[in-house]
Amino acid sequence: MASVPSAHAQPLDAVEVVHDFSDGDAAGWHAYANAGTVSASTDTSEFCTAVTGGENAWDIAAQLDGVTFDREATYVVSFDAHASAPVTVPLQGGAGYPAVFAQSVALDGTPEPQHVEFTFAPKEWATATANPDSPLEDSWTETTGDISFQLGGQDEPYTLCFDNFSLQQKASPEQVVGGDFEDGELAPFYASGAGVSAGVEDGVMCARLEGGTTNRWDQIIGFNGIVLEPGVTYGLSFDASSSNGRPVRVVVGDDAPPHTVLFEQSPTLSDEMESYSYTFTPESGFTASAGEDLGSGELSFQVGGASESWTFCLDNVSFISGVDPGVYTPETGPRVRVNQVGYLPEGPKQATLVTDAASPVDWELVNAEGATVTSGKTSPAGIDETAGLNVHEVDFGTFEQPGKYTLLADDEQSYEFAIAPGLYDQLRYDAINYFYPARSGIAIDGSVMVAQPDAEQYTREAGHVGAPGDGSANQGDRDVPCLTPATEGEYWMYGDWECNYTADVVGGWYDAGDHGKYVVNGGISVAQLLSTYERTLYTPTGADADLGDGTLNIPRDESSNSVPDVLDEARWQLEWMMKMQVPAEADMYPGMVHHKVADANWTGLPLMPADDPQERYLHRPSTAATLNFAAVAAQGARLWEKYDPTFAAELLAAGNVAWDAAHETPELYAPAPNDNPSAGSGPYDDDKVQDEFYWAAAEMFLTTGDPEFRDYVVASEYNTSDIWTAGGFNWFETAALGRISLAIVESDIPGRSEIRQSVIDAAERYLAWQEKQPFGTAYPGADGQYDWGSNSAILNNQVVMGTAFDLTGDQRFADGVLESMDYLLGRNALNNSYITGYGHHYSKNQHSRWFANSLEPSLPNPPRGSVSGGPNSMTETWDPVIKSLYDDERPCAPQFCYVDDIQSWSTNEITVNWNSALTWVASFAADQAAGDESSAGRIVRVDEHPADASVVEGESVQFAASATGAPAPSVQWQQQVDGTWQDVPGEESATLKLTAARADDGRSYRAYFANPFGGFYTDAAVLTVRSKPDVATPTPSTPATPPPSSAPATPPAEPEDRPADGSTQAPEDGSAGDSELAETGLGEYWMVLVILASLALLAGVLLLALRARRTSQE
Repeated sequence: MASVPSAHAQPLDAVEVVHDFSDGDAAGWHAYANAGTVSASTDTSEFCTAVTGGENAWDIAAQLDGVTFDREATYVVSFDAHASAPVTVPLQGGAGYPAVFAQSVALDGTPEPQHVEFTFAPKEWATATANPDSPLEDSWTETTGDISFQLGGQDEPYTLCFDNFSLQQKASPEQVVGGDFEDGELAPFYASGAGVSAGVEDGVMCARLEGGTTNRWDQIIGFNGIVLEPGVTYGLSFDASSSNGRPVRVVVGDDAPPHTVLFEQSPTLSDEMESYSYTFTPESGFTASAGEDLGSGELSFQVGGASESWTFCLDNVSFISGVDPGVYTPETGPRVRVNQVGYLPEGPKQATLVTDAASPVDWELVNAEGATVTSGKTSPAGIDETAGLNVHEVDFGTFEQPGKYTLLADDEQSYEFAIAPGLYDQLRYDAINYFYPARSGIAIDGSVMVAQPDAEQYTREAGHVGAPGDGSANQGDRDVPCLTPATEGEYWMYGDWECNYTADVVGGWYDAGDHGKYVVNGGISVAQLLSTYERTLYTPTGADADLGDGTLNIPRDESSNSVPDVLDEARWQLEWMMKMQVPAEADMYPGMVHHKVADANWTGLPLMPADDPQERYLHRPSTAATLNFAAVAAQGARLWEKYDPTFAAELLAAGNVAWDAAHETPELYAPAPNDNPSAGSGPYDDDKVQDEFYWAAAEMFLTTGDPEFRDYVVASEYNTSDIWTAGGFNWFETAALGRISLAIVESDIPGRSEIRQSVIDAAERYLAWQEKQPFGTAYPGADGQYDWGSNSAILNNQVVMGTAFDLTGDQRFADGVLESMDYLLGRNALNNSYITGYGHHYSKNQHSRWFANSLEPSLPNPPRGSVSGGPNSMTETWDPVIKSLYDDERPCAPQFCYVDDIQSWSTNEITVNWNSALTWVASFAADQAAGDESSAGRIVRVDEHPADASVVEGESVQFAASATGAPAPSVQWQQQVDGTWQDVPGEESATLKLTAARADDGRSYRAYFANPFGGFYTDAAVLTVRSKPDVATPTPSTPATPPPSSAPATPPAEPEDRPADGSTQAPEDGSAGDSELAETGLGEYWMVLVILASLALLAGVLLLALRARRTSQE
C-alpha cells in the first residue's frame, strides 16, 4: 500500500530562490510606466518603486516575466511589503487576462513591513471555451506568463517596497494514490472479508458483496497509510453507488488496535453514482514514524452486515490536507417557526419569525382553503442569544376555531399545523410505549406495537439472557461476575472492592444507545413513570387520564391483567433493580445496590442486543444507586399495594434494607472515569448524595408514615433549601423528586404548605424565564449554554410548572407547559421537532445500536414518541460528528449545536430518563384537553392552621382551621392519643370546641380536609391545660354560744401572704388562720349555703356546654 507523502515545496523557473534583493540584484524584476512615472531601486536590499500618476492600475507596474505555471499545481505566493502612504494595489499573474490569479494588497502606510501570503490554482483559470479572451486552450497543461504589482491610479505620489518574494509550488496534499482507478488496478486499495469480490472496470471499482455477515466491518474496501496531524483540516471526497440503496460506513481511523475512530459518516447510497464530500479536523492523529512516509491511519469503506448480496461501486477517492473546512449551514426550512403539530383551541398560540426587520411586520393566519381567518402585527424581540437570530414573536392566542392552518409573515409561510383539542392524546401513550422495545431480557414482539407505522420492524430476539461460556452470543446477564482489577486493568477505579458472588440481572431497560443498564438513570426514569400514574390519583385534570389496563403497547399478558399498564412497565424495571441488590451473605456491602451492569468495552453500531459479544460485569455498589432503589421501591410499593400486595411487600422490604445499608455506608461514591470516554459504559459518577438521602426518606415516609423517615425529611437541608436547577432536576440532582412527591401525595408531613409553596415559587421562576425566551422555552440554558440533554432540562422544567398548576389551578402554569411543547415540536432555531414521528421535520436518526435504520435499512428508526437529547453547546463534551461541523473558528449558537446524525451521541442520543420526563409532560398536556382545564377542580389548600392554646382546667377552648378546594373540602378533627391520631367523633366543622380537662394537657389536635383529589392535614396544635385555682373550704367546728345580738359578726380578714394568683393558702400548721370564719352559731348554715351555690353554678356550666355541643353538631 502507498500514499503520497508530504514534501518540501519546490521553486519554479524565475523564482528559483526567495528574492531578498540583499546583493542589489533585481532578480529579473523591473518597473514600467505607460502613463505617469516610476523609478525602481534595490539600494535598501528590497525592491522599491517611486510612483506618480497613471489613470489605471495597470498603467504602472513592477513585474517579473518568464514565470512558468503548471495546470495541476497549487502555488503559494508570499512576500513582505510596505508603502509610504496607505494604498491598495492589485497583484496579478498568469498567462494573460482572464487566465490569471488576482490578489489585492492593502498596505497601511507605515514603514513596518506587512507579510502577505495566499495560494492559487491555475486549473481554475478560464480557458478559451469559457471565455474567448483567454489565451489558454482547454487542453493546456503548462504555460508561461508574468507576475506584476499594478501600481497606477493612486491619488498621490508614493513609494512601495517589497522583499522576500517567493512563488512556490505547494506540495500535493493528496494522500490517496490511484483513487480514480484509471489504471484499471484495485491496488493500492484492498478488499477484505468473507464473500467480497472486487475489481476495476472502465475506471470504476465495484465490489460484489455476499450477504449473511453481521457487522459492517466484516467486509471492507480500504486504503492504508493515512497520515493525520492533530489540528489540521482534512477533506475527504468520493463517488459511490449501491445496487440496493444501502448505507456505507466511511471511517478514518487507526489501522491497529484499539482501532480509534477519528472520523466517520454513514451516507445512504443510491443506485446511481453520486458525489460525497466531508471535512474534519482531528484532535489526535496518526503521524508517520521516523524514516517512513506512511502513517498508521486507514481510510475504510465498511460495507458488511447485509442479509442479501449487493454491489458497491467507488470512484474518485480523494483525501487531502489543508483544506478550508467551510461554514456549516443547516437547512432550517421556513423562517416562520410554529409548533408543527399544533395548538389547543383554548391554549396559548405563539410563533416565532426569523427576520432582519426592525419594525413589526404583518402576519396572517390562513386556513386550508387559503382564506385569511385572522391577522395582526408581530412583536420584535431582538436578537435571541441562544439562537443568534433576530426574531419577532407572533401571538394568535385569541383565535380558537379548530382546523388546519399556516401562518404567513414577512413573505414566508410556516409548515401546516392544527388547532384542535386532544392533540397530545396519542403522544401520552407513545412516550410510554418507548420503554417496551427498550426492555432487556425479553424478546420484543413488534405485532403488539400497533401505534407504530412500521411495527414489525421492532421484532427482535431477547438480549442479554445468556451466561458466560454457555455458547450464546451474549456473555450475560444470567450469571454476571463483578468487575476485578484483572479484568479492568489500567481503568480500575474501585480500590479494594471485591465480591464473592455472581448475579442474575436479566431484565430492566437498556439505558440509551448502548447496552448498559444503570441504576441511577433507571431510578429517575421509573420514578417519573410511577409519578405519571400517581398524579392521576391526586389532581383534578389527572383524574380523567386514561392510563389503565390495556392502554399501552406491551405484552398481552400485561395489558389484560387488571393492572394499569404504566405500572406493569415500571415493574419490569423495579424487578431488575431488586436483582441489583447485593445479597445479605456478601462479604462487602450487603444490602447496597450495584451501580450498573455493562459491557467491558464499547461496541460499534449497529448491533442488536442479542448479538452483543462483550463480557458483562457488575460494577461496585454505590450509595447513590442504593438510595435510588430505596426511593423507587417505596414509591412502587404504595402504588402496587392495591394490585399485588405480595410484590408491594417485597419492594418495601428491599427498600428498607437498602435504606439501612446506605446509612451504614453513606459515602461510597461512583467515581469519575479515568478514561474519556470511559471503557464500555457511561460513568454516571456522583459524589454528592444528600439529595438522594432526602428523596429516599421522602418516598419511604409517604409509603410507611414511619417517624424515622419523617424526622429525616424535616431535618434535611433539602427540605427547605432552593433545590431547583436551570433544568429542574436530573439523575444526579434528585431532591426535587422527593419535594414534588411530598407536595402532591397525601401525608401529614409537617410544613407541607411550605413544601408546596417552594414548588410554586420554582414554577414562577421558570415562567419568568419563559417570558424572556422568544422561542417559548422555559430554559435559558446553564449560564447561557445549552447542556447535554437540553431537551430533558426543558421537560423537567415543564414537570415543575405542571405540578404548580396541579397545586394551584393557576392557568398560567399550564400555559407555560404547553408553550414549552412548541419548542420541542418545531418552534426553535432549527425548525426541527425533537420528538420522533411528530411534526413535518423531526429527529429520526438518534444514536442507538438497534434503532439504526440510517446504518442498516432492515432496522427501524427510534419509535414514535422518542425524544432526542437536543442541542448541546458544551464543546468539551462533543462527539466527532458535531466537532466536524463546528469549532472555535466556526461556533454555533446554543440552539444550533445539534445534528440529526446517529453518530452524534452528544446531541442526538435517546435515553430512558429523557423519555420518562416526556412521559409525564405528554400525559399532563393530554389532560389539558382543549387547553384550559382550570375549572376542572382544585385540590385542597389549607389557608389557616390551628394555633396552640393554653387554658385553665375546666375552661372552654376553641381551635379553628380553614381550607379551600373545588369541590369544597369536608373536614374531620383529630386528636393524638397515646401517639396515635384518632378522629374526634362528630367534629366536622371548621372549629373544634371543647372543655379542657387535666387529661388533655399536651394533647395535639389537627384538622383533616379532603375532597375527591385527596386530603390535607393541618399542622398540629398543642393544648396546654393549667391547674384550676385552689378555693379555700371553711373548716366545720363545734357549735358555740352565739354572741349577743348587738355584737356584729367579724368579717374575714385579708391574709398578708395571699399568693400572687389571688388564691387562698392555709398556714403550714393546718389551722384556719386569719381566714377562718368566726365561730358563730351560723357556721353550719354558712357551709350549706356555699355548697348549694357551688352546685347551682356547676349545673349552669354543664348546661351551657351541652347546648354549645349540640349547636356544633347541628
